[in-house]
Amino acid sequence: MNLRDLHYLVALAEHRHFGRAAEASFVSQPTLSTQIKKLEDELGVPLVERTPRKVLLTETGREIARRARGVLAEIDEIKAIAQRTRDPESGTLRLGIFPTLGPYLLPHLVPLVRDRFPRLEWLLVEEKTEQVIRMLREGSLDVGVLALPLHEDSLHTEFLFEEPFVLAVPEAHPLAHKKQRLKLGDLQDESLLLLEDGHCMRDQALEVCHLAGAGERSGFRATSLETLRQMVAANVGITLLPTLAIKPPVARTDNVHLIEFSGHAPSRRIALVWRKSSSMGNFLKRFAEVIRSMPADLLRPSIGEAKPAGRARTAG
Repeated sequence: MNLRDLHYLVALAEHRHFGRAAEASFVSQPTLSTQIKKLEDELGVPLVERTPRKVLLTETGREIARRARGVLAEIDEIKAIAQRTRDPESGTLRLGIFPTLGPYLLPHLVPLVRDRFPRLEWLLVEEKTEQVIRMLREGSLDVGVLALPLHEDSLHTEFLFEEPFVLAVPEAHPLAHKKQRLKLGDLQDESLLLLEDGHCMRDQALEVCHLAGAGERSGFRATSLETLRQMVAANVGITLLPTLAIKPPVARTDNVHLIEFSGHAPSRRIALVWRKSSSMGNFLKRFAEVIRSMPADLLRPSIGEAKPAGRARTAG
């Protein structure tokens, strides 16, 4: 048994197709098929059910593939230890971030990181929180930028910043003409446009609705913040937006009026998250300090000074 064969088995478990698994492994299909058969012969048990249309792993195959992922992740950790010892600020960082933060944080963060760690290579993955956590556990990501709270004993969290929400309403909405800053009670009996299930910001917005006595607009769930923003512009309803999503380089959207909350505004708390067993802990703490060094004004709505709102440009 060798690491290459474990890679092949994991690829087959993920793709459930010999051709696609071979392509992902950069080998020919006959080569991958032969090596899987050799692994079965060596272990003395079938790992794969071969059917005309698809490939299924046996129960034993699924369990071995699961454990193989852990072995391969540990091997990556060993390589990372050596790399970080040779040069702590070079190499590759696989970072996961959720969709309602990534397009708005990264344009501000990427230049800071490039300046502080010029030899660091980024591999960015944008996925919902649950998927980022799964990839962290399996070792396919080194670190994640996620919203708190998290309930994962295997992960270390390093608090980064608190991001206030603002309310976005059409210009003709009664709240758009409010002379003072918004109170939670002003949302009582309002119905907010929210994201679909799986977005952590949906849960945060529902919590605000619960505290304010507001509800969810029935019959509509968006897949992105940009959809929510455009629905407000089209007079469909009102919604919450995080502060970074209203800051340049985001452009203004017509017919979207932004309202700041008074006092301690509803917000989300953002953290850098990595496996407690990771060899990169010391470096990631320095990485967290770079994120914390972003200008404080980025996390202040400052709506009275400007009224930006609109489509974001993602960092490339």
